[in-house]
Amino acid sequence: MNGWISLFKDDAILEIIKLSLQVSLTAMVIGSIIGILAGTTLGIYNFIGKKIILSVVYTLMGMPPVLIGVIVYLLLSRHGILGSAQLLFTPTAMIIAQTILITPIVTGLTYSAISSNDKKYSAAALTLGANDFQLWKVLLRESRRGIITACLTAFGRAISEVGAVMLVGGNIEGSTRVMTTAMILETRQGNFNVALALGAVLLLISFLINFSVLWKFMFKRASFTEVIQS
Repeated sequence: MNGWISLFKDDAILEIIKLSLQVSLTAMVIGSIIGILAGTTLGIYNFIGKKIILSVVYTLMGMPPVLIGVIVYLLLSRHGILGSAQLLFTPTAMIIAQTILITPIVTGLTYSAISSNDKKYSAAALTLGANDFQLWKVLLRESRRGIITACLTAFGRAISEVGAVMLVGGNIEGSTRVMTTAMILETRQGNFNVALALGAVLLLISFLINFSVLWKFMFKRASFTEVIQS
């Protein structure tokens, strides 16, 4: 235990933990905004091609992370479409890969949460004279537990990802090394205590974020009429 405590006095380890949080939280925020907007739109409105889009979303939810890493790598490489931006092997490239990975997850889970409440609340909202903004507000409020679950799932997926971030980040010490890639490196070098300690920190961070978010949103819900009239 003392060895683990002394380990986290190392500035390099603290930098790895900090970068992991920065990359994954940024990807979660971006992916959640896009996913919630897309999932809510799919849940509320009917339009031509909706079933095709949903099929694509559900397919992408199970897309192998390494494949995403390869695609982003090719896009950002010297001869890629975005090669001139010189983003390969940077934290930005890792954020892009994680965002692509988690956006379909948030979209699909948000769609499921919204669509399950759409028929229940849409007619009542329109009867009470709700406009589109108020309808969105009602459905987002009533579906927030499912949406929060989607965002937390996305964060867990992002911070635990290794294949894609290894490819586009390169696991460069002091630049793009995060907890998961550091764990692989330490394991290969036989430093199992370091790898296990980083794994324990990753689990602890995930637990604390999940617990704090769930605790914050366990307050009593406002009534349906209050939401419409606010």
